[in-house]
Parts: sequence; structure tokens; C-alpha cells
Amino acid sequence: MPVAKRSLKPSTALKGPASRVCTTRTSRGIKLLEIPALSKLPWLIHAFSTRPGGVSALEGENLLNLGFTDWDTRENVQKNRRRFQAALGASGLPLIALKQFHSDVVHSFDTAPTDPCRGDATITDRPNLLLAVQTADCVPILLVDPKKRAVAAIHAGWRGTLARIAAKTIGKMQMHFGTNPPDLLAAIGPSIGPCCYEVGTEVATQFLSQFADAPDYFDEFRTGDEPNPIQWLNMMPPGHQPPPKGVLLDLPKANRSQLLAAGLRPRNIHTIDLCTACRPDLLFSYRKEGSASGRLMSVIALRP
Repeated sequence: MPVAKRSLKPSTALKGPASRVCTTRTSRGIKLLEIPALSKLPWLIHAFSTRPGGVSALEGENLLNLGFTDWDTRENVQKNRRRFQAALGASGLPLIALKQFHSDVVHSFDTAPTDPCRGDATITDRPNLLLAVQTADCVPILLVDPKKRAVAAIHAGWRGTLARIAAKTIGKMQMHFGTNPPDLLAAIGPSIGPCCYEVGTEVATQFLSQFADAPDYFDEFRTGDEPNPIQWLNMMPPGHQPPPKGVLLDLPKANRSQLLAAGLRPRNIHTIDLCTACRPDLLFSYRKEGSASGRLMSVIALRP
């Protein structure tokens, strides 16, 4: 499906809302995005990775690809992960990265698993476990409970968002740790923005079936049942006219809505307003790059 774009252009520096909610820190040649409200907690490690600074070579660039992809070697990815952890000050911590499959499966960890688990969110209240999710357009969400000292990492594509993975992760934190949602801090990392994320009207229909405020997530809410004016303009009979065009989905907004509905305070939700498709200098985007895209990683851990 072609990517629809507005008039946003790539830039080489953080500007606008993103610069107010996140900071850029360069460590060991790796550029990290961090949330000041989370950085103030001395017992917490967190960061969102960026594109430059790794050992993965692609079209003349050295990239920090943190996911196992067809175009990169496993050795490169492992080196990149070690570099990333060193930049975080988290060398030696077990990195818990799931086999993601756009689900609502949430895992709670007391110790690092011996084999990768299938799922899309992780929670823990144990120190020295580096929870991670990988993205290249989907929404990464990090959660912190400052009172119970518990954390979560969430991968929310449109399917996971539809399945309420953010809300279900908060529910798991309530069950396992006694988390009170108004106490939570949330960081929504870089993802594909409403300027670029075109989906079919069948996706809009599914969101409408689940969320009362679903029309607010789309630039022009359509379910595909509306009359197609092209049919009358070109005099084509029904069944022969072009299909209705897609709609633009604001996936970060949909997840923010879920966090609010789960009980988080608006001031405790921090969104990095950077579109992965608009920032090829800084981020990876599967929609924009296809199979040549790398993977970003969003991580969080409790210090001892």
C-alpha cells in the first residue's frame, strides 16, 4: 500500500514537541533518546535507540541495527546490541527481547528466560533485567511504577493496539505488583506518525468496533461502506470502480487514549513526536524502507 504523506520533511535536529519531551544523549558514539521525567529516577535505566553508530553496513552507512533481519548478519546485530548496552551503562545485563508477533501476550519475568518467548510485552519488578521491544514503525511504550519499582516494555502495532495490549499490560502490573495506574509514568517512543501511516478502511472498521473514540484516530474516518464518488465520475458500474482510498491512522494517539482510559494521568504520559518514516536520518521505517529496514530497540530496567 503506498505511503501517504503530508508536508513534513526530514530534518537533522530534533525540533518541536519531540525536543520538549525527550533529550538526545550520545554515549560511545551511540545516540540515545531519553525522557527527562524518567532520567530523573536514579534507579532506572531507559532509552530509545536510533539509526546511526553501529557496525551494520548498508548502502554506505554504518547502522545500529538491533534486530535480526535478512540483510544483516547475526554477528553484526550482536555487536550492535553490545554497543547499545555499553552506551546505556547496562553491559552484562541480560537483554530480554521477545519473539514479537503483534499479539496481546504479556510476560512477567523474575529471571531471564533461557529461550526467547513469544509475546509483545514484558513486565518485571526485579533489578538487572533489561526489558526490550523492537520496532521499525510500530509504537514502543515504556512504563514505570515509581512507587512499586516495577517496569514494562510494550510493542504496539495496529493489531496489538486493537487488542488493547497497553491496557492489558497495566492490568498485569496491577495483578503482579499492586500497581496503581495514576502512579504510572509512560513514555511513547518514535513510531510512524499520522502523516504517513495509511491503512485500509477495514482497519478503521475494526477500531470502530472496539473503541468509542476511534474516529478521532483517523484523519478522515471511513469504513468503506460510504458511496464511492469515483463510481459516478467515471460511469463505472459497481464492482468495477477503484476501491476507496485508505485512511491515515494516528497509532500513538490511539495508544495514549488506552493509557488514559486505564487510569494514567495526562501529565504522566510523554510522547516523542518523531515519525519513523519522516526521519530516515535518525530512525528505521519498514513502511519506507521495506526489507532493507533495520530495527530500533526501546529498553527499560531497574538498577540494583
